[in-house]
Amino acid sequence: MANIIENGIERPATCTEELFAMRDSLDVLGGKWKLMILRYLTNRTDQQIHFKKLQRGIEGISAKMLSKELRELEINLLITRTIQDTKPITVIYAVTEYGKSVFPVTETLVNWGLIHRDKIKNSL
Repeated sequence: MANIIENGIERPATCTEELFAMRDSLDVLGGKWKLMILRYLTNRTDQQIHFKKLQRGIEGISAKMLSKELRELEINLLITRTIQDTKPITVIYAVTEYGKSVFPVTETLVNWGLIHRDKIKNSL
């Protein structure tokens, strides 16, 4: 059970509050691509990641979808978009400190996915 701090006092969240929080999280992080984009950027904080590099690195994502998802991640303060003064113009994407707070979520999903893939493979 999650906890909520209200007026400086911590209390257990109600089931309804937890479900609202989950819905909020899924609104921001849901879909096929957002968590993959965040994970890709988080794993490459030492590199300059431009749009085409992201598109090549995340198999199956179209340019239109990548553009849409990057815009939403930027609006939600999870990534930054920095325009480089180059010819042609280059845009660099990076995960924010706040965006890095999603890493434990992606780590749990990766670990579960590896276990699940192995379980399914071994059940065949």
